[in-house]
Amino acid sequence: MGIYFNPGNEGFRKAAESEIYIDKTGLINVTNKLLNEEKNCISVSHARRFGKSQAAEMLEAYYSRGCDSKGLFSELEISKSENFETHLNKYNTIHLDIASFEDDYKENIIEKIKEHLFAEIKAVYPDVDYSASTASVLNNVYLKTVSDEMPYGIKFVIIIDEWDCIIRNYSDSPELVHNYMKFLHALFKSKESKSFLGFGYITGILPIKKIKDESALNNFREYTMTDSGAVTKYFGFTQSEVDGLCEKYNINKESVKAWYNGYLINEEHMYNPNSVTEAMHAGRLDSYWKNTSAFDTINTYITLNFDGLKEAVIAMLNDQKIRVNVNTFQNDLSMINSKDDALTALIHLGYLGYDAERRKAFIPNYEVKTAFQSALETGSWKDIADTLSRCEDLLWATIDGEADKVAEIIEIAHETYSSILKYNDENAMSCAITMAYFTAPAYYQVIRELPSGKGFADIVMLPRPEAGNKPAMIIELKYDKDADAAIKQIKEKRYSGALKGYKNEILLVGINYNKDKHHECVIESITPEW
Repeated sequence: MGIYFNPGNEGFRKAAESEIYIDKTGLINVTNKLLNEEKNCISVSHARRFGKSQAAEMLEAYYSRGCDSKGLFSELEISKSENFETHLNKYNTIHLDIASFEDDYKENIIEKIKEHLFAEIKAVYPDVDYSASTASVLNNVYLKTVSDEMPYGIKFVIIIDEWDCIIRNYSDSPELVHNYMKFLHALFKSKESKSFLGFGYITGILPIKKIKDESALNNFREYTMTDSGAVTKYFGFTQSEVDGLCEKYNINKESVKAWYNGYLINEEHMYNPNSVTEAMHAGRLDSYWKNTSAFDTINTYITLNFDGLKEAVIAMLNDQKIRVNVNTFQNDLSMINSKDDALTALIHLGYLGYDAERRKAFIPNYEVKTAFQSALETGSWKDIADTLSRCEDLLWATIDGEADKVAEIIEIAHETYSSILKYNDENAMSCAITMAYFTAPAYYQVIRELPSGKGFADIVMLPRPEAGNKPAMIIELKYDKDADAAIKQIKEKRYSGALKGYKNEILLVGINYNKDKHHECVIESITPEW
């Protein structure tokens, strides 16, 4: 049922013995410092698949008296700590997976959690009054472990995974939420818990929300997608960890960076560990964050009718950062009242990154961009969805030298985004081009305003090592001139010098549009002579 009073360490053992395992046991050095302190609870609210549950299993394996984990941790980072054995397998440990109870018990979740919890504790400590309150039961169990030989007794480590699923999924059932918060209060904030609780660890997607007069969790240290402080490197993969995996599995690290990097948390560039692991196992880059609920979730928030929200989403799809006030968000997905709230929700859900220094949101990588693409193609923004559906056709039309088709598709894209961006603004046209070639980053490194020769190339596409024999591209944009003039400018300013050392085919793509919104394209292929 996802509840363990005397758990084993098999969950963490499987992770630690996997083909790909990144040692995150340094987190235990952080949690050990909190044991028995007055503020001895932490909450980690990160996006799904960032390693929260694996950390919960690790802490369970380390602290639980129900298993012998010395050998399991002996080769890992925590074993080098001077107090490694001080807390190893010394605590009565409760591990709850709230989501598993939600799956099985919709009407009486709290009662069933208590029922299973008390049944497991009773098997070890039968001589306790289990008709008493939750806090009294746990405190009486603790008091039974106090003796002359052990004056401080055996305290509890309480681990709760997916703690917020009741808060998120039952916002329309205030009585259930209230009862759940009272249960948490008994575990973490009651008078008795000051005696029996050694350490508390909870994981969720959203930061803690205070519910009316409830204060069950205001004694927690919070670590979130916007600020995870000292624990940042223990959730997700760091750049150096990914570089090591790329070398081991012989996968281009710059390509992996484009696909999966981008979560800037406390100035640390973090990767989605699930996606990186899947890419290494498969030997290819793809979108591994695929589930239909993701598309529904994105659409839920980006299509809300708030001023500036649609413009902000389009700008972020064009690799821009958008200022956002994350402090107005009430940590409740049912209470989205502004553009900032919608964007902040997406940050906590992992669909946007957040630059805390600049206070700006952005789409972190290409994998997440594909989730936005899928969401838009199934959502209510039909004009944008239609344009995105042509992206792959545009890319192949360019590669195949079909200039008329390229002009036609770009004209449609430019018209689509003209309602959002200024039509005859050169930067707006560049943005429209970027959107039109939306799928290109799967095969290319896309660079805007690349310095080269005697000026800047508007857009350069450099094929990734895994892209096969696709040609490089230099795209030059013109307004109210002609496409041949764009090609001429590429040659005169030696833009191809930006690709010096590249020895395969280069496509020169000139695009012009006039005041009548008519587009034309010329495509010329060259072979470098250096």
